[in-house]
Amino acid sequence: MSTLISAAGSSAPEIARPGPRLTVHPGYAVYAEGLVRHFGGRRAVDEVDLRIPAGEIYGFLGPNGAGKSTTVRMLCTLLAPTGGRALVAGYDVATQPGQVRLRIGVALQDAALDPRQTGIELLRLQGRLYGLSNRALARRMAELGDLIELGDALGRPIGTYSGGMKRRLDLAAALVHNPEIVFLDEPTTGLDPASRARVWTEIRRLNQQLGMSADVIVARVDGDAAAARPVVEAAPGVRSVEAHGSELVIATGDGAAAISGVAVALAGGAVAVRDLTLRTPTLDDVFLELTGTHIERKNAQEDPS
Repeated sequence: MSTLISAAGSSAPEIARPGPRLTVHPGYAVYAEGLVRHFGGRRAVDEVDLRIPAGEIYGFLGPNGAGKSTTVRMLCTLLAPTGGRALVAGYDVATQPGQVRLRIGVALQDAALDPRQTGIELLRLQGRLYGLSNRALARRMAELGDLIELGDALGRPIGTYSGGMKRRLDLAAALVHNPEIVFLDEPTTGLDPASRARVWTEIRRLNQQLGMSADVIVARVDGDAAAARPVVEAAPGVRSVEAHGSELVIATGDGAAAISGVAVALAGGAVAVRDLTLRTPTLDDVFLELTGTHIERKNAQEDPS
């Protein structure tokens, strides 16, 4: 799974002459149209459209080989798109890559770390490259030290680290400058359960302090949920509504406050509701529903045996 965290504002310093921010699609952390990437004769990414508002936590979910990492690498300016266009933080990834890089943090699947550096040296270098003062860098390193819990190991060469320790250090390097947008490709691979929980806590902290997060209300109705969508969209506190079969997935900033309004709207629209729940789905739940279950159904149709 690949994760993108976007914030409404950024504390990342300007260390290069800023280029013009494109205002064609304001309010989006990522805006992509028809994004394509070819490798030889194979199309790895096939005309992807993305609309990710500033302040959201957004996950790319899909089976291995679906093109998630390739898409992330294009958005991070590590791969040039074969076709289409993408804006990240308002800048074009193809024509303004330097401006994009100033505003993002990136931790990819494979950590690219110098084994001869110490952990402290890596974090200091990363912070100075982004223009952090000595005082700001010391404060941020103390915060990240609590997150990754490497302790005295930060003073040792990275080549002596275990795989999990390297992963935690790479995450810290991606977050050291409090970037406007963070790209994480398989962010918790190789981490133990306690470390994984700390990473997601830090992700939520960044999102809550610099942007916003959303609760989810799920309404299962009789018949086609798409017909009830306009009724729910007008309810107070509702940000967006998606319809899937007989299910409405409703995003809201405060689920506890919005759920009663959603129920009233459905009742007023004469929509028969089977159940109405407020929940924060786990990524495992979402992945299995959006990929595993559907793939099994497709395979069953193709091969009844």
